[in-house]
Amino acid sequence: MPSSTSPDQGDDLEACVLRFSDLDLKDTSLINPSSSIKAELDVSTKKKYSFAKKKAFALFVKTKELPAPPSEYKGKWWKCCQQLFTDQTSIHRHVATQHADEICHETASVLKQLTVTSSTSKTLKSADKRNPFKEDLTHNHELSAWLPDISCFSPDELLSGHSNGEGEVLLYYCYCDLEDPDWICAWQTALCQHLHLTGKVRIATEGINGTVGGSKLATRLYVEVMLSCPLLKDYLCKDDFKTSKGGACCFPELRVGVFEEIVPMGISPSRISYKKPGIHLPPGEFHKEVEKFLSQANQEESDTILLDCRNFYESRIGRFQGCLAPDIRKFSYFPSYVDENLELFKEKRVLMYCTGGIRCERGSAYLKAKGVCKEVFQLKGGIHKYLEEFPDGFYKGKLFVFDERYALSFNSDIVSECSYCGAPWDQYKLCSTPQCRQLVLTCPACQGQGFTACCVTCQDKGSRQAASPTQSSFKEECECTSRRLRVPRELLQQGRLPARPGPRPGDDEDGPCLHERPHLPFPNPSQS
Repeated sequence: MPSSTSPDQGDDLEACVLRFSDLDLKDTSLINPSSSIKAELDVSTKKKYSFAKKKAFALFVKTKELPAPPSEYKGKWWKCCQQLFTDQTSIHRHVATQHADEICHETASVLKQLTVTSSTSKTLKSADKRNPFKEDLTHNHELSAWLPDISCFSPDELLSGHSNGEGEVLLYYCYCDLEDPDWICAWQTALCQHLHLTGKVRIATEGINGTVGGSKLATRLYVEVMLSCPLLKDYLCKDDFKTSKGGACCFPELRVGVFEEIVPMGISPSRISYKKPGIHLPPGEFHKEVEKFLSQANQEESDTILLDCRNFYESRIGRFQGCLAPDIRKFSYFPSYVDENLELFKEKRVLMYCTGGIRCERGSAYLKAKGVCKEVFQLKGGIHKYLEEFPDGFYKGKLFVFDERYALSFNSDIVSECSYCGAPWDQYKLCSTPQCRQLVLTCPACQGQGFTACCVTCQDKGSRQAASPTQSSFKEECECTSRRLRVPRELLQQGRLPARPGPRPGDDEDGPCLHERPHLPFPNPSQS
């Protein structure tokens, strides 16, 4: 049975230069000893591959550990796939047969870590003299050393509220330079599995962005670990974590990945850096600025623009009064929106906001780089933090979130309408035609009449598919998306701002394609 590898073996391998970086480690045939690919490897390479696989296996099993009840003599139990294992042999057999893909993926991570360590050892050596804490984190490839001790907690405590929504969801981001995002990715995967958290975590050389859900104990431990991590503790504080009621049930799975950007704006961080954002305004100061803006007799002639940096389906169900909400479907369209409407921002003070603040970091940097605005400000902590202080302030309606809750409610205002009858309604549902995957606002009365799709085209396709179940697929194209401009051009009248305080309910019946939503990654963990 696979077991933990001794430190001596790890030290030997750390000094090796691995020569199989081109192998496709996602190919499950590689885990079969009789694999033709593995058979062609030399003896030395086989040993390295075997070590990495054993290490990945041991780490995966470690994350499933639970303390055995006091009445039992055995010190450890394991829980995986809703099954309880009381002996090591049974959990090993389960992992080997049911989680081969995960082990293969972790094996690839271990191999990559060792490769990076070997090729950059000289660089790290000089850097380590300046940062001894970084040396510990970078060189200690035993990820289990960076997991919290949960032996003092019972399984029930750690999993409390795991499936009934009585747990908690965390939303956070941290911009900081990370030299080894692959290691951080492996650590985050192990950490979340260890605490039974689900969600999305997006990692890049520019930082980390995540939204995870689990029990309140699990999320508390997660925050403690993040705040104590040597690479992050100088950049993260407790206030950077936004919390809301939910849990692991809010996400179908855990997804952790490495990307070029921690929020997908579509522009390399080397071109537009998070290090040159707008001026951060705490919720209290932002509230005063909005109040001053709304008190002006003619907002259209104001030198201030209150700009919503989110997508149209987000601002549709909730937004600040008097805002300009671009009719765009994805944040990666935002730079093009700015370019197409640059005249709109000339000599203006721009107050930007988004869900949790992360999109404003890069969005404000892009707008500033254009050199046309008087000043660019952004809401620190985003709408989430604003609503914690001002639930009945100038933000009206719900706050859209990128998980299975769809929206959070902080006040009783409804600013959107049913797409079919026009009745006040703000609860999204997926289009009833499976391949569409878009969101639709349809009230209970209209749902009862069968109006459950995003548009007439999809409703018709859904009906035809129900009548002919053999029809397996169709081209994903709807009336609502085909008539939408990818990047809208705002119409200015005599230099005035467009009188459009956000999207007009009923203008469009479509919503976001959920298969494009950041899975933090994979759409963006939070699009915060």
